Amino acid sequence: MNTSIAHDPIAVQDEIIDDFSLFPEWLDRYQYLIDLGKKLEPLAEDEKTDDKLLAGCQSQVWLYLEGDADRITIRANSDAAIVSGLIALITRVYSGCSAKQVLENKPYFIEAIGLRSHLSPTRATGLHARLNAINTYAAGLL
Repeated sequence: MNTSIAHDPIAVQDEIIDDFSLFPEWLDRYQYLIDLGKKLEPLAEDEKTDDKLLAGCQSQVWLYLEGDADRITIRANSDAAIVSGLIALITRVYSGCSAKQVLENKPYFIEAIGLRSHLSPTRATGLHARLNAINTYAAGLL
């Protein structure tokens, strides 16, 4: 009997929506994002290489995608506080998912928490670039 618990991106997104509902003001939500970013496991300096630097982001974002069709691990860091928080959310949703789960579960939490309308155009573009990179990687595993 398999006792491991499968990663459930829908449940995780619902948890994120619940977490953000505790903060009715956007200044508090931004602070929460910054706090999430501070909790990201840092990449070693020698991991911050140009080949892992994600294009399409105004700030520097290093993205590591590893694994196979059954389980993808995402590790990433940024030099910007709010972007690090966005990375923490995306990692929380998709790291540990199968490639199929990544492709079948769109990030509905972004709209549900009001993030889409509160991101600057450059941050929105960067978020889109991170999601595209993750989806492209997942699609390549199938």
